[in-house]
Amino acid sequence: MHTENAPALPKSFLRPCLLLLLREQPAHGYELLERLRPLGFAGDDPGGLYRALRALERDGFVHSAWEPSQAGPNRRIYQLTRAGMEELHRRSKALARARSTLEVFLSRYGEFVALDTRKSVSRSTR
Repeated sequence: MHTENAPALPKSFLRPCLLLLLREQPAHGYELLERLRPLGFAGDDPGGLYRALRALERDGFVHSAWEPSQAGPNRRIYQLTRAGMEELHRRSKALARARSTLEVFLSRYGEFVALDTRKSVSRSTR
């Protein structure tokens, strides 16, 4: 479900993304697939999307209702619940902690890359 050039994201990242998109506005599944693209999801796994939405609804984070459509079949519209808003806050805090940890990792890794580059340059200038 990730785009080819996007970073590899854990499957668990889909749930907070859906909560965020539904916080912005209620939506049906196809619309959510489209709105997930800028967040790194290719939209090639609609089954995964609907499984995640059902799980969010089962957990009480999302509510859905059928809405009549003038341009085709009725659509199930999903919206965030109060519990979903709280879960979005929890997930956002966890992502912020993960970002901090990743920044430490990348900084330390960058030190080794810089050191290796300096060693390589000094060997080539001898």
